[in-house]
Parts: sequence; C-alpha cells; structure tokens
Amino acid sequence: MKKVSIYDTTLRDGTQAEELNLTMEDKVRIAHKLDELGVHYIEGGWPGSNPTDHHFFQEIQKHSFQNSTITAFGSTYNPKASPETDRIFQSLLESKAEVLTIFGKTWDLHATLALGIEEQRNTQIIRESIAYLKPHVREVFFDAEHFFDGFKENPEFSLACLRAAHEAGADVLVLCDTNGGSLPRDISEIIRTIREKLPEAALGIHTHNDSELAVANALEAVRQGARHVQGTINGYGERCGNANLCSIIPCLELKMGLEAIGEQRMKSLVEASHFVSEIANLRPFLRQPFVGASAFAHKGGVHVSAVRKDARTYEHIKPEAVGNVQRILLSDLAGRSNLLTKAEQFGYPLDKGDPRVDQIMKELKLRESMGFEYSVAEASFELMFHEAITGKTINYFKFLNFFVADAKREEDAEPTSEATVMVEVEDQIEHTAATGMGPVNALDRALRKALERFYPNLADVRLLDFKVRVLSGAVRDTGGTASFVRVLIESGDQYNRWTTVGVSHNIIEASWQAVVDSINFKLLCDEKRKLTQ
Repeated sequence: MKKVSIYDTTLRDGTQAEELNLTMEDKVRIAHKLDELGVHYIEGGWPGSNPTDHHFFQEIQKHSFQNSTITAFGSTYNPKASPETDRIFQSLLESKAEVLTIFGKTWDLHATLALGIEEQRNTQIIRESIAYLKPHVREVFFDAEHFFDGFKENPEFSLACLRAAHEAGADVLVLCDTNGGSLPRDISEIIRTIREKLPEAALGIHTHNDSELAVANALEAVRQGARHVQGTINGYGERCGNANLCSIIPCLELKMGLEAIGEQRMKSLVEASHFVSEIANLRPFLRQPFVGASAFAHKGGVHVSAVRKDARTYEHIKPEAVGNVQRILLSDLAGRSNLLTKAEQFGYPLDKGDPRVDQIMKELKLRESMGFEYSVAEASFELMFHEAITGKTINYFKFLNFFVADAKREEDAEPTSEATVMVEVEDQIEHTAATGMGPVNALDRALRKALERFYPNLADVRLLDFKVRVLSGAVRDTGGTASFVRVLIESGDQYNRWTTVGVSHNIIEASWQAVVDSINFKLLCDEKRKLTQ
C-alpha cells in the first residue's frame, strides 16, 4: 500500500486564523495530541518571528514524541543579507529541529514586487538557502509559495525556482496554492507537467480554502503523485482556512486506498478534532464532514427507516472508522423509526405497535409546534421520553418559587443580577440566593446552591453555552399564534455534555425551564450510572 506523509501546520499556519490564539503551553499540548493521532510532521512555528514560537522550540526539546517529528518553519534568507548574517534565517538552526521547512517566492510578481529583486537573484537565494541548511538537519522541505498562480503566468520562472530547490537538495518540493484560487483541473495539469520536467523530485501539496476546494485540490495532487500533504486540524488558517486534515486523512485511507496514519489511529480523529477546538476555545463546527456532530445525524423519518435496515443507505462510511457515532434526531419531521431507534439507545426497546409510540410522537410534534427544538435538546427529550415510558414524573425537587432582580448602581459599573430560589427536597425547604453574570447565571447558581446539600455531584456541572432565539408565528396549544423565545442551554460535567430547552413568552421562564431540565438530566444520568456500577 502506498503511503502519504501527513504534515500538520496547525501550530503555525492554523494560528493565523481570525479568533485563534495559542499560548506556548497550548501548542505543546496540541503537539502531543497530534503525535497520538500519528501525523508524521508537526510544524511548530517560525522560531525567528515571535517570542511564543521561540519559547516553543526551547520547551519542546524537553519532550519526546513517538510518531511525529517537530519541524521549524521559515523563509529563504533576506536578499539584503546572507545565510550567515541573517539572524532570522539562523534561528531555524538554533531551533534544533531535525526537519526544516522554508518557503520561497515562485511567482515572478512576488519576486519583483514584494522582494524587489531580479528573477535570477530569486532562484539563487532559493538554491543557497537550501544548500546552507541541508548539511545541518535530517530533511529540508521547500514550500513553493504561490506556485500555481506563478506557474499560470510564468511557467519558466516557477519551474526554475523548483529546479534550484531540487538541485540544492530539498527533500520535498511542496507546491502551494497560497491564494486558494485554483481548481482541481489546474492542480492536475500543472503537477503532471512538473512530474515530466522533474521526474526525480518528491512532490508535496499545500492548499488553501478560498474557493472551498482545499481538500479536493490536495486529494487531486495526491492522485497525480504527491506523497506529502500539508494541512491543519479542522481546516484552521488565514482567511478561509487551510486544507482540513480531518477530511483529507479519511479520504486518503477509506476512499483512495492509501496509508496515511493507519486505520487504528484514525479512530481517534474526532477526539483530536475536538481537543484542538477546545484548546483554541472555538466551538466545533457541527456540520464538519467526518468529525462533526451532525456528520452522521439523521432527522427525516424516511432516512431513519432506511438507516435502521442498513446504514449504508445514508452513510458514506462507518462513523466508527473516524471515532464518530450515528445519531438519530427527533423533530416534527421524525417518523416512528426515529423514535424506535432513540428508545433502543435509552435502554427501553419498543415495538412499533406499542400505543406509547403514538402518544410520544403526538406530544413531540405538539411541543415542536410550540417552539421546542428536540433535535438539538436531546437531554430534554430524554426526560420527556422517560416520563412517558415509566409513567413517573422526573422530579428530584419540588419548585416553590424564584425571584430575579437586575440592578445597575453606577454609570460605568456592570449590571448585577441576583436570584432567590425556594425548593423542597425530601420534605425540607431550601431558600437560597446567589448573584451571577446575568439573570440566568444567577438562577442557575441559586438553584444548584439549594440542591448541592442533597446532590453533591451537582457541583461538577458547568453551564457551557446559552442561546436565545426570538420566534414568531408558532402554533400554541390554544390554536393561536404568538411571539415567544426559545432558550437552549448546554451543560457538562466530567462525563459528557448535554443540551436542554425552554420555551416561553418570558425569557427568564424559558431559561428556568432549561436550567431545571439540565439539573434533572444530570441527576437522572447519575442514577443510571450507579445502577450499572
């Protein structure tokens, strides 16, 4: 089986994405996760460009890696200096990285405009930079910046740059679609030409996603003979991002019959994707192919009915191959198959003729017409389902009343929120108060404060996300229409994350419903966990 080297540049190119910032400690943690995933090269950064990357290469010397090689990134030497006198260029060797990647101009526009030098001088700089570095390290990769744009306008110049890098000893010539504007046919035609002109050269590919084609272009490059692919986890990167390794890797392994990181390690792809998202403090993209939470989620009744018979009807791969799972969603589009599948997942298998199926379906469709969204708030649905099946109300406490107040005491001061809650647990009345960053946070803290004496595990719960949407025109149980709000709250503990929903004309009441569902779901899960231990 042919192998493809995976080169991850999340820690360098990925950090150029808007809203993505990583500390040195963040970069070290991600590097270890990428090593577990089995990528072959981890580009740690540009050691001469900023203090964070400089410190990263100092720190990373203390760490060991099983599968990955840390690489340092930089440029060819400054035209006004020499390899020996350019301090930023010298920092590549000072990084002590075993593999170095340097980029050079391969579009005459950049050579003459950005660097202000003649074409011949540009190829000389490429040749001398690689020749100087090569004896000191294990491998040198040459990133041919703007190669495809340059080749389209002046193929002789772009080819001369590649030839200079190859003759100087570059181990891989990485062809870069830096502006992300090339089409797969461009990639295909140009690489075929390069392979004819430089048949002995090892080729790599580095694509950007400005035309939504980064993954397609990378795969086409591999199809044409490239055996080194650069990209980032989740496609993070400048502008529209880089080629997404979370899509490239399974396509190489499962669809093209090539070996990248291997079947076993690929099962941790979802875990790696979410890990990087969490470290970067960015919410995972639900509809991201392969690794997104919605990648194998089925909502339409016809789809679910078919999937229950054979998942291949609506799934292009097995979710488990990348560490994902099949999900069946509930909504007013749901059919019986959706509900029967969810019943199995909840541990209550139902026969399709069971009268409770019709009862639950009717309640589901009624609530969704009122604005509830159970395809997202699966925890709230599970509570409703559990009550319908068992005939018992899930009520770990009895609500008596709550009161919420907001105040702003000085012109420049932040508003403060205070909530008081009165509940009854085991015939004992708890009356507590708490402040918070907004009324919902105050309510959540006051309720948990009242309940933690009886349910200590609630101290582990964290409110992770809060969304409000104003809806209008939904059918109410009175048959009329009205404007109202829907609140979705995402909570989590050390075991999992869950989402609950509340709907009301009053945002505080809707929030209260979602908070109460969150608490009840946590306690129900703890109860189930005890029974299985």
